[in-house]
Amino acid sequence: MQPFDEENTLPNRPIARFFLQKVRKAPRTHPTMANPIHRGQLADFEVNIKIRLAALWTAVTLCYLYGDYFELYVPHKTAGLLSGENLLDSPMKLWLAALLLAIPAVMVCLSVLLKPTLNRWLNIGLGVFFTAIMLLIAATSLTPWRTFYVFLAVVESAITATIVWQAWHWPRQNI
Repeated sequence: MQPFDEENTLPNRPIARFFLQKVRKAPRTHPTMANPIHRGQLADFEVNIKIRLAALWTAVTLCYLYGDYFELYVPHKTAGLLSGENLLDSPMKLWLAALLLAIPAVMVCLSVLLKPTLNRWLNIGLGVFFTAIMLLIAATSLTPWRTFYVFLAVVESAITATIVWQAWHWPRQNI
């Protein structure tokens, strides 16, 4: 006995034959797409606004970390860190810097967990705040050894401005 019928390549076993006939007759559509799925066509899904905001806060947090890490390669930076002659030269300044940089990291989580109204206004307010800070840093870092910092500040500003735009255009619920 051959495992497949030569005529239509269905198995000769009745149960397998029944299920394969049903599968072959089923429409090949995806619930999010009106058109049938064709080989090679990729499905796309709308990403929830909370996930988009969390992703943007993640991206901007990583840019902040990269900027601070790359700054260690600027000549005399590590010498200033070792001698204590730097911008963050007191416990209060270090605490304020930690607070400032904790906000974007915490916003990754809060963007997913908070209710829409508070979430929206928090993203708009903090997005505007961080956009302004990064534009100020970009404007005051125009030296040859800090061009990377200006580049990252512009990228970070674009990301936080996108956060503001996304939150401002938060989808409304259909009633």
